[in-house]
Amino acid sequence: MIPLSWYLIVAAILFCIGLYGALARRNAIGILMGIELMLNAVNINLVAFWRYITPEVLTGQVFAIFVITVAAAEATIGLALIISIFRNRETVIVEDVDMMKW
Repeated sequence: MIPLSWYLIVAAILFCIGLYGALARRNAIGILMGIELMLNAVNINLVAFWRYITPEVLTGQVFAIFVITVAAAEATIGLALIISIFRNRETVIVEDVDMMKW
């Protein structure tokens, strides 16, 4: 049986990679990918704690499904906004997009 600490270490590494991707990227799609990695790290933590603390109650799985739903909505809305900005500005570089200036 794999100990809980291994799951937490993998989730922490995944979260750090996602945080770096969200903060260091200039491309809006790369930022969204970093946010998705962070949400997946949260899902790993939720399911791992559910498995090791209260496996008879389905709260960890229910919360993970909610996070997956929020991640899907975030990806849909984020990509729609990026496509709209790209059609108007012809760039997806976050620093070049300033909606207050035309």
